[in-house]
Amino acid sequence: MPANTTSQPENLRNPYGYSEMDWAAQLDPAYAAARDEVRRLSVGEDGALTVKVKEFVVLGILASRGLQYGVEAHMRRALAHGATKEELFEAIKAAAVPGGGVAYSVGVRALQALEQDGAFAPAPSSAPAQRQRGTATPPPSPRAPTPRRRGKAAAR
Repeated sequence: MPANTTSQPENLRNPYGYSEMDWAAQLDPAYAAARDEVRRLSVGEDGALTVKVKEFVVLGILASRGLQYGVEAHMRRALAHGATKEELFEAIKAAAVPGGGVAYSVGVRALQALEQDGAFAPAPSSAPAQRQRGTATPPPSPRAPTPRRRGKAAAR
């Protein structure tokens, strides 16, 4: 660790909002400071990769380990550094190759949770599509699904 570390901005000391890390820092401030320096060196602004790309790597690893809360936190930080919903989804799809189905499902659930929280800008509204007379089939009327019949009654 470099001898002359500068004080870090609060948003890098706990950029993911993990309250348990703030709690643990009270138990051992020296250890927390060392972790902060490692975090700065690994996912901070310095280096050849952008923060956004570093967050894609981290969220892929967390998704493959099944840690949805971590994936959400790292997606939020990637968004803060310019990521788009499409880029996040692509990162999850890439993580699904080595990470399997768990990486994909955890990543998709995290992405969906962010969307439900309003983390993404709404899609630009487009002009309503013009319907041509006589060519469109009206959508089916909404109704409750009917239960499927089983046994002899279903065969009738």
